[in-house]
Order: sequence, then C-alpha cells, then structure tokens
Amino acid sequence: MHRPFTAEAEVAGELAALRPGLVPRYSAELPGARAAVLTRLWRAFTHEPLPWLAGRAAGRDGVTLRLADGRRLHGPHPDPYATSGYVTEVRLDDRPYADPVRLVTALGVAHGTDFAAELGHSAASLALSRAGRPVHPKEWPTDDWEWEQRVVDGHPYHPNCRSRPGFSVAEQLAYGPEHGPVVQLGTLPVPAGDCLVTGEWPDGMRDGGRLLVPVHPWQAEHVLKRPCGEGFAAHPLMALRTLAEPDGRHVKTALSARLTSSVRDISVYSVGQSATLSAFAHAAAARMDGLLHVTRTLGAVTADSPDLAAVLRESPQAYADAGRGERVLPVAALTTTGLPDSPAWLAGFTRLALTVGLSMLELGVALEAHGQNLLVVLSATGDPLRLVYRDLADIRVSPARLARHGVLVPELTGRTVTDDERALRRKLFGSLVAGALAATAGSAGALREALASAVRELPRTPDLVALLEEPLPTKALTLMRLSPGTPGDQWAQLPNPLR
Repeated sequence: MHRPFTAEAEVAGELAALRPGLVPRYSAELPGARAAVLTRLWRAFTHEPLPWLAGRAAGRDGVTLRLADGRRLHGPHPDPYATSGYVTEVRLDDRPYADPVRLVTALGVAHGTDFAAELGHSAASLALSRAGRPVHPKEWPTDDWEWEQRVVDGHPYHPNCRSRPGFSVAEQLAYGPEHGPVVQLGTLPVPAGDCLVTGEWPDGMRDGGRLLVPVHPWQAEHVLKRPCGEGFAAHPLMALRTLAEPDGRHVKTALSARLTSSVRDISVYSVGQSATLSAFAHAAAARMDGLLHVTRTLGAVTADSPDLAAVLRESPQAYADAGRGERVLPVAALTTTGLPDSPAWLAGFTRLALTVGLSMLELGVALEAHGQNLLVVLSATGDPLRLVYRDLADIRVSPARLARHGVLVPELTGRTVTDDERALRRKLFGSLVAGALAATAGSAGALREALASAVRELPRTPDLVALLEEPLPTKALTLMRLSPGTPGDQWAQLPNPLR
C-alpha cells in the first residue's frame, strides 16, 4: 500500500541529501522504532484515565479496550514497566495497526491529529537516532558527557520519546547527543541592569557592564532570530539543551522547542529561586551520610524572558574519585553497562536509591529522581556507591516535614512548596520507582524482585507503607498531550509491582 508523505518520508528525504549512506540503516530501524513508540502508547491506553475509553477487560490472549463509541481495541497483556518494543501490532475492531500514527488517526479522538503528528516525529527521530549512533568502545567512558551520549532511545515510557518537531535532520545530527556531536554555543550580550542574576555569574562571561548569556544555536536561529557572538564548544547531554563545557562545568540553555511533553525554556521563576534551592538542597543532602550529593548551581541569569536565560552547574564528576577508578553516570545509562542484568546488583542499587529517596522525602524534600536527573557513582568494579542529583527546578519542598525535623524552611515560593502528602509521594514515586528503577529493571518481574529485596532493610515509615500497599503513581503522559487545555501534571495509577 502506498504510504502518504509522513515524518518518516521527510526524514528519509533529508537524510538522502545529507548522509545517503545512512538511509539503509535508517530504513531498517523504522519497524523497531514504530514498535517502541507503539509499546509506550499501549502502556498509556491500558493504564491512563483516558476519557474516550469506557472499559478494559483482560482475556487469555491479551487485553481488550472498549471505546466510548463502541469500538474495540485489542492488544497483548501489558507490562507497564517494560522498556522494549514488545507491542508490534494492535487491532482496532478487526483491522491491525503496527503504525502508531495510523492508529491514533483511526481512533479520531480529540486533539489526536496533533498528537499523531508528534508520534510520527518520535518514530522517525528514534529510527534516525538508532541508525546514526556511533560505535562506542567497550571500555567505560571517563567523561560524564560520553555516558550521556550512550542513551539513544530517550524517555523510556513516553510515546514522544524522541519527538523533536521543528528540528531538521541536519539539526538533529548536529545537536542530538546520541549522534555524538560537538555544539558551538553562542553568547548574547545583555546589559546587566536588564537581567535577573542569582548566584555568581563568572567574569569570563562578562563584557564590561554586559552579561554574556550562553545561547544554543537552534534557539538563536529559530527563536531569537539574531546572530550571537562567539561562545565555546560543548558536548550535549541527555537533556539536549544542557551541555558540558570544556572545563567540565554544565550549562543549561533555553531551548524553546517541545521535546516529549514540554517546551524547554527557562522560567524567570526558576532563575529567581535557583541560588536558594541550591544552597538548601546541598545542605539537605549533607544529612544523607555521604549517600547523596547535589550538584551546586553556580549562577543563573535571565534577561526577563524564558527564551533568553541560562544556568551554570558544577559537573557531577566532582563527586567521583577518578583516582580510585570511580565513574558517575546518569541512571538512564545503566542499561548500557549490563550491570542491571544481575539480580543482586539491581537489588543493591534499588536499595541505595530507595534509602536516599525515602530519607529525603521523610526530611521534607521530594526529588524528581528520574533517569536523567539522578546519577550513580560506581566503583571501579561496578558497585553502586552513592547518588548524585542535578537540576532542582522541579523538586518539591514540605515546610511541615522540615519543621518536624528542626530544619529551617528556605525562602521559597510557588509550585516548589507544598505539604500535600499525595503530591510529595507522587513526585518521588512517579519519577524514581515508576521511572528510574522500572526502566533500569526493564520489566515488572525484575522490578518486583529488586523492590522485594530492597524494602526488607528499610525503615517502615508511612511513605514506605504507601509505596508497598498503594498503586504506583506515574504521570499520565499521553493524557497530558491529549489535554492541551489542562495545565499541570495529570496522573495514572500502575499496578503495584509488590502486590
């Protein structure tokens, strides 16, 4: 059957002009990329509270979803914690669909047209990422940015795991970390009096009375639409807009593009709170007996605009002893090491992560500890030693819990501050357990075994009881994309792997 002009065809056409030798590999990766996106989509359909689904029924051969209009959608038994592309086809009534774009288009749900286009971008970009990934040596990297660039598939559970609308193929190859590029950042001089600055802005990024704000080249071309001064070369990290400078420092730039769910700019609010949050979180982590470190925010600046802002952070490598052969890597990169294949190793890592996460939560700090924000320091032999956390913009802080522990409440405002126990637990459990740990385990069975082993040695706090006995919260990522008029996070409940 003739396929209409799609994101896949568009990428193929651009690739043929830029890297013709890569076209066969890209074409070969497309079926697997569609399956990866379809697997994430099926997870959403079988667990999220989507308004156009009227019922779910499990049978011996899979799960059947009843749509509000009477149609039936049938697919395999879902594993909400699986990360491989095990869903290769679902059936809408009697018609099979292997392409997530065609499936969502056929469903005809509200806001589905835009979502289907994003899914097309996701599958095409994922195939491009898999086709263009460099061949890495077997030896473990020494630089943190090398670990970051080994993560190819993006978000482990979001159907838009690799959606990069607004990025051409040339731009994906030039800026996508999985392609291993070096990015030349620019700088834009802004009068210091026109900027909000927190922390210390380095002398090397000043020009008299002006501050030199680092700018991503994509942002300069597509959003600011103005040339920038010469900046410096840097290595893009998992977050795409965050890069490692030659001196090791990390710089987070504004990138006003929708990647997965969100537009990646930097709010004036987050810049204003960055120094206070950094000092507070650094002190809180010091209570964790050396098991947790938080990368310090060195300085942040905004020219009173989320489109022109930057944050400077220390490198997580500061918390690994290279002389002892230690390595620090994002949790999302653990699957590239083979270490999680060992049940004993996975249980030990899970115990470390839960010990730190639940201790911080008990103290009054809910970390958004997903596989990108949470890093682990490994010994020379691969043992998990301690954790490093970065990017404090989306943590939650509970004044009531802090007060119970005699901790001075920081001067914070807005969304960061809450005493809502459900919101605090959702933040940690949804990111750490349903996110980082689940993706590292790779399946419900492996996650169940790791959790069962780890929780036996943890203090039985009310938070642990909730983790053991209640459904596991996770962000309803597809519902959020299909609800553009609803602000904030929306949530789904996954079956508790321990029950």
